[in-house]
Amino acid sequence: MLRRILDFIAPRQCNICGKRLAYNEELICAACNMHLPRTMFSANAYDNPMAQLFWGQLPIERAAAWFYFEPHSEVSRMIYKLKYGDRPDYGCLMGQYLAEDFQNDGFFDGIDAIVPIPISRKRKRGRGYNQCEYIAKGIAEVTSLPVRKDIVKRKSFRESQTHMNWWERHENVEDAFTLKDPEWVKGKHLLIVDDVLTTGATILSCAKEICREGNVKISIATIGFAGKH
Repeated sequence: MLRRILDFIAPRQCNICGKRLAYNEELICAACNMHLPRTMFSANAYDNPMAQLFWGQLPIERAAAWFYFEPHSEVSRMIYKLKYGDRPDYGCLMGQYLAEDFQNDGFFDGIDAIVPIPISRKRKRGRGYNQCEYIAKGIAEVTSLPVRKDIVKRKSFRESQTHMNWWERHENVEDAFTLKDPEWVKGKHLLIVDDVLTTGATILSCAKEICREGNVKISIATIGFAGKH
């Protein structure tokens, strides 16, 4: 009843089409949810274009993104608002949507903990939060997996990777992370969470640091995947 009253006073809008949300809808309407450009990678989580980026470089178990990301598209608006529009709650909601889709394929089976990609102190001060932590929180609310924000730390942040090419992105994040709890990660299967995967440079750098001690399994989940579909 309270939601209905609030929606009457200040109607919420779908973040894709802009139409009014029903009282039982969050973030996007049912029609846009149905037509979301889902990757469907979770159904074949070891052998898909996203997972293949890490073959031979990581002990990769699974990798999947919720939808295909295209810059400046209507769908990408949710991620822009999450990162630059002071809407950390969008991260939690998208994490929940992702988890509800992925768990139907057994994507989270055997995973011990969720590790959100850390951001630098400077970036976190400017933004006020780490968007990846909110995505991880949303996934955890559906899966009941623990979120470990203390596993790895961002040592440096050189500059934004938005306009960088493949080589520049990899050089920019080389040796950017440090493992804080090497004993705990041994023998664990960890799910690394980020907002968008473009070249995989950031995740690769973070995962390599986590795997430094050996005997670690890595899975990856992101909201967007900037590859072709």
